[in-house]
Amino acid sequence: MLVPPMSVPAGWSHHQGVSLLDGWFPLTVQIAAAVLLVVAIGWRTRRWRLIWLPASVAVAVLGAFLVHLYFDSQGLATDPAPRSLWIWVGVTVGALGVAVFGWRSARWWRRGVAIAVVPIALLATGIVLNQWVGYFPTVSAAWGEITSGPLPDQVSADDLASMRNTTRTTGALVPVTTPDSSSHFAHRTEYVYLPPTWFAGATPPTLPVVMMIAGEFNTPTDWIRTGDAMHTVDAYAAAHHGSAPVMVFVDAGGSFNNDTECVNGSRGNVADHLTDEVRPYVISHFHTSSSAASWGIVGWSMGGTCSVDLTVMHPDLFSSYVDIAGDAAPTAGTTDQTLSRLYGGNAATAASFDPVTVMRKHGPYQGISAWYDDTGGSPTRGHHPGGAGGGGHHWTRSAPSGGTGLGGRGEGPDTNDQGQAAQTLCAENRTVDIACQIHTQPGKHSWQFASTALSVSLPWLASTIGVPGA
Repeated sequence: MLVPPMSVPAGWSHHQGVSLLDGWFPLTVQIAAAVLLVVAIGWRTRRWRLIWLPASVAVAVLGAFLVHLYFDSQGLATDPAPRSLWIWVGVTVGALGVAVFGWRSARWWRRGVAIAVVPIALLATGIVLNQWVGYFPTVSAAWGEITSGPLPDQVSADDLASMRNTTRTTGALVPVTTPDSSSHFAHRTEYVYLPPTWFAGATPPTLPVVMMIAGEFNTPTDWIRTGDAMHTVDAYAAAHHGSAPVMVFVDAGGSFNNDTECVNGSRGNVADHLTDEVRPYVISHFHTSSSAASWGIVGWSMGGTCSVDLTVMHPDLFSSYVDIAGDAAPTAGTTDQTLSRLYGGNAATAASFDPVTVMRKHGPYQGISAWYDDTGGSPTRGHHPGGAGGGGHHWTRSAPSGGTGLGGRGEGPDTNDQGQAAQTLCAENRTVDIACQIHTQPGKHSWQFASTALSVSLPWLASTIGVPGA
């Protein structure tokens, strides 16, 4: 049975403010861009109407097509983008064309309007893109991310000693610089959440840990700022006398647009960083449990794929995972693209990070459990290899994809949507004695769904990894 999402307590303000996902602000920006573009175009001369205005329209269509083509070739999305995104890309490029091609025939004030409409149209495009992925829920959240504003309840590691023997109503967030001496993976600052009970005594209790992994385009603060993880875990702690897991918000990308899928490959030795550097660092610096039974992983989108991979590859380090709308295997486009981008063409390395292949090679597991959460509403866009009882991904050269999914995901013969991926992986789990359950909820592939999925799955995960009082 699904546990309902926790309610937002009074006074919670991290996601309050002017919405970027709906309401008056997005509509106002779009209307302003459209009106200003019409004014910038004007009637003007016959030459403008017959030559330069059609040229601006042609540039707009070409620009939208090229951006769409870039998305498609780089594997930049799991689900197809809304048509409105390509429309607004075209409007933005077209506005730039109007400003350039119509400069000589425009009066001074129309030139000013033509210049002004370009950034406003670009803002409208960004809003549509954000509505698709749900990255920034409000203007204040976007501003905080862009300006690297303070995170909720952030404290310095140097202050922790003075905070011992205190009673807190919320946890504390500590920025940490984990080593990279083993992986040589150039990562950004990572963060550790310490629940109220961590501060209660003279020495820290030995608590379970949850590793939090974000999606493809990510920063280590995404689960905190956009995924609302601090509110979710604080609410859980408030309902359990201050007890909650320690959470470590890791960097699985190194940069915002580096889709590593948490593998060791040409984009960085991310798996080694998470298992050989982050995990020992958290244990030694925060006195957490070192037992695999006390370590779980929560991942969203790309991070969901990571959660499966890391657990089945390292059952001596992790015992439970929550896969929120992840793929069936590390994916960075079509099979050929993934093999090239992630593994430098090395099929053996690719196979070593394929969850189904790993599970079948390992055989029966002990004490491992899995939770899959997906929107359950996206149509199948491809054929998964072998279905629920079939083989894993076969890392061989394949013919060019003829699918229609955006960004390579769901395009080739070896990929499918996340709902089917959950069915496939759970079926494979059961053949090797991994207890699993699948949950589907309404929503789309966005951070808002990820946030809800975290609040729904956290009580189960806390119980599974042995949080006191769970």
